[in-house]
Amino acid sequence: MAAPSIWRYSGRDGVLVALAIAHGAILLGAPPMPVVAVGLWWGANTISHNFIHLPFFRSRGANSAFSTYLTLVLGMPQSLWRARHLAHHADDAIADRARLRRIPWTRTMSVECGVIAALWLTLGTLATAYFWTAYLPGVALGLSLCFLQGHYEHVRGTTSHYGRLYNLLFFNDGYHVEHHTRPTTHWTHLPAQARIDPRSSAWPPVLRWLEPLTVWRHPLDGLEVLVLRAAWLQRLVLGAHRTALRRALHDAGDIRRVTVVGGGLFPRTALIMRELLPSATITIVDADKTHIDRARPLLGDDIRTEHRTFRDADGALDADLVVIPLAYLGDRESIYHHPPARVLVVHDWIWRPRGRSVRVSALLLKRLNVIVSPTV
Repeated sequence: MAAPSIWRYSGRDGVLVALAIAHGAILLGAPPMPVVAVGLWWGANTISHNFIHLPFFRSRGANSAFSTYLTLVLGMPQSLWRARHLAHHADDAIADRARLRRIPWTRTMSVECGVIAALWLTLGTLATAYFWTAYLPGVALGLSLCFLQGHYEHVRGTTSHYGRLYNLLFFNDGYHVEHHTRPTTHWTHLPAQARIDPRSSAWPPVLRWLEPLTVWRHPLDGLEVLVLRAAWLQRLVLGAHRTALRRALHDAGDIRRVTVVGGGLFPRTALIMRELLPSATITIVDADKTHIDRARPLLGDDIRTEHRTFRDADGALDADLVVIPLAYLGDRESIYHHPPARVLVVHDWIWRPRGRSVRVSALLLKRLNVIVSPTV
């Protein structure tokens, strides 16, 4: 008979435990203040957050020991953090400060505060300069980042962020609306839940304060503006994309109708398609009219534009080829699985090859993924 697993929910929680141990090892090396701060912020929103909702171990003693360890590593009493966070969930993200103040104080909270006091006393005695100039400022900055994270996850109502890199590094913390809807769902299962956030942000929570400062729908739009203003950058970008698109379409068959989603501020794809497929009808679909207006001087009368939103749920389009941009805000995976045309070309990050893949540029960190279907 196989020995029972030590994990209560998933063996993949072992990754979080290993990272918590690595975090502690890094702190033993007396890292600089920014490392202390980022470690606290990251650990609180990944390891601690997941442990609060679904304790990792079957053994109550193991969970208690790990909670004490996290208290030492993060410099905050985990039982108090847990009580406060669960009260936040009980109020469904409503700022009921009176309720938070009514959290009962427990013996475990006292013990964990004593553990932190002992740690700080030891550091203050044995490494006085480091304690005052790096560790304590790092803890203060880390807590500030945690406050910023929590504030911008809920300031407009609970909001998700579906960026792949963020959700990889933060163990699907970006699925925040989905998490609030089903707080007992394991972090590994959140991406499988139906995305239910109509207000999802293109910005990670800790950077979401930048959102009101820009008119761009996606952080990459700022780079588009830069390319639009520099002729030498336009030549560089057009050259790299022309070569990649020519390779991507060399055996795609007869293409007479092309739809470019999110033509962008600098409509490189439409311009190249006009060159490579001179007899094709090309249409740019963009949800932002200002993008179309900025791109229009570069386009001839032979390239059509449509001011509307393309959604992955729209299904097949009246096109032989559909091109999806890197800055697409919808469900990229759904488009890969259900191509809206016989030929699908997706601008993606260089580390994410799918289908028949062609690298655009290592400098631009981009590749083109090509999906050719016999029927749609």
